[in-house]
Amino acid sequence: MGRILADIAYARSGDKGDVSNIGVLAKDEGSYRELLELLTPERVKRHFGDWVKGEVTVYPMPNIHGFNVLCRQALGGGATRTVRFDQTGKAMSTALLRMPID
Repeated sequence: MGRILADIAYARSGDKGDVSNIGVLAKDEGSYRELLELLTPERVKRHFGDWVKGEVTVYPMPNIHGFNVLCRQALGGGATRTVRFDQTGKAMSTALLRMPID
């Protein structure tokens, strides 16, 4: 079995309406450099499949070796409208940490 994102990063997530916001922090400077190449909007969207129906944007934050990942149309309309089990997107970070990186 190959490496996954959890091998080189930590993550937390939450929501604002129908947008899942995932914070990703590299475990060290070398991992941050690797994530600059690996953590692309296309790759994140492909990993989430049908969970994320809208645009994915990845904002690098080099001063803290982190990233802010925004996934739009990712929560079935938002916490008060969705029928999804994880209506506030708290599990999105765990799901992203399972993304293969090899």
